[in-house]
Amino acid sequence: MACVCVWACPVDNTVPVLFLQHPSEVGHAKGTVDLLRLSLARCQVHVGEVVQPDDLKLGNLSTVALLYPDATGGSGLVAEPAISSSLSRLLVLDGTWRKTHRMLCSNPWLAALPRVSLSPATVSAYRVRRARHVHQLSTLEATCLAMGQLEGEASRYAGLLQGMEGFVAAIASRMPQRTAATEPEPATLDLTLPGLPE
Repeated sequence: MACVCVWACPVDNTVPVLFLQHPSEVGHAKGTVDLLRLSLARCQVHVGEVVQPDDLKLGNLSTVALLYPDATGGSGLVAEPAISSSLSRLLVLDGTWRKTHRMLCSNPWLAALPRVSLSPATVSAYRVRRARHVHQLSTLEATCLAMGQLEGEASRYAGLLQGMEGFVAAIASRMPQRTAATEPEPATLDLTLPGLPE
């Protein structure tokens, strides 16, 4: 796959974002974090499965929120613009559903963070990796949706979402046509939790 730079879209995000990326996602041709890293003005990527807050220099954890499904099963988008003024960072886990869930379980401090949870009404455009449900989003889509809501300016992320569409189209053009017997890969970010109503 060629450099993703051609699909990057500079975004002056107000809320800084930190992606905790599972090691298996590093260099993955279908991953969207590289596109986010190139596009967001305030963005960091840390690779690792087990990390400590001090490793990330997060400071006061009460001002850090985790983009992840609400463990209580709440629905809707819990991401109000008023929250962004008190946020020092938005943390986003990047990996397959199983791997991000394992990261959450392996890092209890992550589970204790305030949550920004999505229940999107739109269908994902990220068709190059398999999702168990039609409304599950890629890391890029989930991040853009959450940031647009937190900052109260969803249009700021429209160009980046369009860039992702070009990125996905380029990947899809190089993939063999799927048949019923073809098993595509799991989605990057699954927005459901086991045992909760679907």
